[in-house]
Amino acid sequence: MEVWDLYDLNRQIIGEHVRGRELPENGFHLVVHVWIRNWQGQYLLTQRAASRPTFPLMWECVGGSVLKGESSIQGALRETEEEVGLRFSSGDGALLFTKVRGTIGGKRYNDIVDVWLFHYDGTVNLEKASTDEVAQVQWMSREEIFRLYQENKLVHSIKDLSYFFQEMATS
Repeated sequence: MEVWDLYDLNRQIIGEHVRGRELPENGFHLVVHVWIRNWQGQYLLTQRAASRPTFPLMWECVGGSVLKGESSIQGALRETEEEVGLRFSSGDGALLFTKVRGTIGGKRYNDIVDVWLFHYDGTVNLEKASTDEVAQVQWMSREEIFRLYQENKLVHSIKDLSYFFQEMATS
């Protein structure tokens, strides 16, 4: 059972929430998107395993929900190590921006998404990952990521690439 802190819009903890239950109207959970960029300006994307119940074999950045008691950076570091086996320290990343989603198209997301950027120049060995959530990883240029977007091969939570092309281009 995965438990999250529940926040108000001012990012004050107002309780806790169990994953899978509907979020209350005025309660939000914290999510991290972790973009990893190399010296060539490429970004590390992950392909979800075929066994994933949602969005199997689709592409995304590292990320997920922050667990109860974790800070945003702690969640980003944990998700990165779990999914792709890379270990960073909190000083290695930069918080680019935060995006809040409420109810969209009748579906209640109610998340506060922190978008992090880390730099890494090396190889990724999925054998070091502690989950089997990721089928493969690949370094991709912005153009290649945009092509995935056009081909509808990106997970919906990162399909709003306007932030990717605007915010990340300046960092």
